[in-house]
Amino acid sequence: MTDRPDAMFRNRLATQGRSLLWLLGWTLLGLALRFARLSDKAPWTDEFSTMVFSLGNSFRTVPLDRVISLSDLMQPLVPNPNAGEGDVVQTLLSESNHPPLYFALTHLWLRLFSPDGGYVSLWGVRSLSAFFGTLTIPAAFGLGWLAFRTRPAAHLTALLMAVSPFGVYLAQEARHYTLPVLWVMASLACLLATVRALQTERVPALWLCGAWILVNGLGLATHYFVAIALAAEALTLVGLALFQLRQGKFRLNAGWRRVLAVGGGTLLSGLVWLPTLQGTQESELTRWIVRRDRTGLAWLTPLGQLLSGLVSMLYLLPVQATPPTVAYASVLALVGLALWTAAKLTAGLRLQVQKTPDSVLPLGGVVLSAIALFLLITYGFQRDLTVAFRYQFVVYPAVMVLVAGGFAALWQQGQRRVILLVALLGLLGSLTVLANLGFQKTHRPDLLAQRIRENTRFPALVAIAHRTHGQTGRLMGVAWSWRSQFADGPEPRFLLAHQESPRAAIAPSILSAVAPQPRPFDLWLLNIEIPQRPALLRELAQQNCTVLDDGTEDGYRLHHLRCEG
Repeated sequence: MTDRPDAMFRNRLATQGRSLLWLLGWTLLGLALRFARLSDKAPWTDEFSTMVFSLGNSFRTVPLDRVISLSDLMQPLVPNPNAGEGDVVQTLLSESNHPPLYFALTHLWLRLFSPDGGYVSLWGVRSLSAFFGTLTIPAAFGLGWLAFRTRPAAHLTALLMAVSPFGVYLAQEARHYTLPVLWVMASLACLLATVRALQTERVPALWLCGAWILVNGLGLATHYFVAIALAAEALTLVGLALFQLRQGKFRLNAGWRRVLAVGGGTLLSGLVWLPTLQGTQESELTRWIVRRDRTGLAWLTPLGQLLSGLVSMLYLLPVQATPPTVAYASVLALVGLALWTAAKLTAGLRLQVQKTPDSVLPLGGVVLSAIALFLLITYGFQRDLTVAFRYQFVVYPAVMVLVAGGFAALWQQGQRRVILLVALLGLLGSLTVLANLGFQKTHRPDLLAQRIRENTRFPALVAIAHRTHGQTGRLMGVAWSWRSQFADGPEPRFLLAHQESPRAAIAPSILSAVAPQPRPFDLWLLNIEIPQRPALLRELAQQNCTVLDDGTEDGYRLHHLRCEG
């Protein structure tokens, strides 16, 4: 009689051991993808914000309206041993529009890394995001298990998270996206546990409610857009209440009162940041997402961008390959894959909702509510959140768990080749990111630096129209890329020509800087507003500066002039 229980116990231990080994395998696979070629891509503007603020330094130490050297421009990237976490928080809140938690953590993390050539380590600053991105894989396993209570679902959630192109992209950005993904996953876990309690007329445990408030508060202290995910959860709970009310089962009992308390606690944790948000809506740092001039088919652009972001959570092909034919073929293939996946996923979710409606329906409610909020903000408030795929991090965890649940149902129906194909295509998408054929950095200062190097005959002066530290970061990108790619030869000089607003005259600042420069030299003008270009170019022509080229490089509008005596 005792042999049989012992055998069952040993079998259970063996099964759990194999499960842990598989989870370790998914985690190591995800770690390899997220840390591979981590510092190969040139940093862009937003990453420079992370570097500077996490060091406790300020962009305001960079001189404006005068010609400076490469080392002057990059001075805020030099680690300051005297700066502490308080300096990080103070400088960030005075110069930027982000909450401070991630930047303070990055400050502590960077103590583990030595400077690279006197400047902050790019690998070091990106590795924290990659580390948190790796943690999302075992966290996904736990969330998948909580949602569907089967090992196939849990392992599929972890596997799809490991090979997700979108996940690899977020993890290789030195930005505060992968940490809030963890907070959102924890909040979703609290939501699922609470929904189950409410549907069985149980009271959610006090520790659960406290943990929910805590992770929500930490999420808002990491990225304000976590509020979209929390609002989506709130709408899902409202939907549950309305459903119970329609069935005559809704009572404002102890369980629902605790849910209201969680909402109140979360609201209070968000109100802490309200003073720092005042004026953000119309600030120069957020004006780039304002869209008030859509006409015709442009109204459909946000829908396409939103759908593209959702598809990239599973698949990505070389949509940014140099031969246009490859890029176009990749787009068509992704459309076909998306339609095929939608059909398979619909069938899987129909099966899964019969088994675990208390998970599928809340997760679906969160996804649909978040999409609705994105569209409301984009079309109703004319703030296009779809223009940057990275902002979809708020819905990413719910999408991945829901997708894994649907595929797990198909797996149990014997459609395993379908699931393996999806995973392999996800891995291909992650390799596409690593090959820089998709999810390229928003700005490409490395390409601009190369263009300047190849087309400059005389000492170069690179000038940019400056309004915020965003433009300082763009110019830092050129300097960083120059230093990384061209150690030999003379360094360019730089000019941040300040404007209080886009309409403020920029010509006086540039002309006064250009006039005393030794001739001949090559002048590169970056991101001059269209209305100001003709007058500025005419006045430069009077100083014997001839336009040789004009065009664009990713993130930069440029004019190349040669100024002679």
